Amino acid sequence: MASSRLLEVVRRPLSPDTRLEIPASQKEYEQVDEILEREEARYPRLFYDSAKGVAIVVAQPTPLHSGMAGGLLSCISDESLGGALQYCDGDRFILMIAVEVGVSQSYDSLRAAISWSVCALRCRLGLSISISEGIRRTTANVRYFASNEEAVAMVEEAENDFRSQLLQHPYGPLEHEGITWFGKVRRVILETYRIENEDCAPETILEPSQSFTIVEDGEYVGHNISPNLGELVLEDCIPSHLLQGQEIRATPVNFFHQEWLRTNIGPLWFLPLSAG
Repeated sequence: MASSRLLEVVRRPLSPDTRLEIPASQKEYEQVDEILEREEARYPRLFYDSAKGVAIVVAQPTPLHSGMAGGLLSCISDESLGGALQYCDGDRFILMIAVEVGVSQSYDSLRAAISWSVCALRCRLGLSISISEGIRRTTANVRYFASNEEAVAMVEEAENDFRSQLLQHPYGPLEHEGITWFGKVRRVILETYRIENEDCAPETILEPSQSFTIVEDGEYVGHNISPNLGELVLEDCIPSHLLQGQEIRATPVNFFHQEWLRTNIGPLWFLPLSAG
């Protein structure tokens, strides 16, 4: 294809969590998207906003996201930063718990997103995780590669380096070849949301029922948080009609222990949600 700014952008090494809007025609977007599909590239991802006439380039999420909030969120696929835990009941999925993770995202937009999942989609519980990143000391310069294979090799090398760093300092920063790809996590706040009443409108913006600070200035500070966040129970994960007795429905669910969830919770799946 002819020279394309969009193609140039997707060929660059992008910092984790980067989201770029590049002016492009629908045809140009489709051509570049087809190239990525042929190369079977998982990232970056491409989307198109026809109203604005821009292609949206989404880089790979940082490894910090999937491990940030404990056992329950380990169920979340690294394909998405938002979605819902859905119970598999035979051949159908039932929405149970909505999850939204925001990295340096405005509080109002994160609250609106999780409120929509609870009020419009009727998830039993909404969990929002707001991650505030510290200042990056250095940023990446534009770098070009001779081939897609060379770019993939570089990404794999960086990912292996990041995994090693996370063992030493799980809340960042992540640095590779003198470049800070993700700053130290400044703060992580977890909030829970529940429907206020059965008649609430889909567009209702909820207030959080609880708010917890889990990380402060790169240090875990959630030691005194109740394992079930003070409200997460079995009925939030498994549909009520499959549970017998109020005592069973009110069984606390351990948010922070992955092994407990796998042992005690049945066929839960994490699937992305779409407002469109």
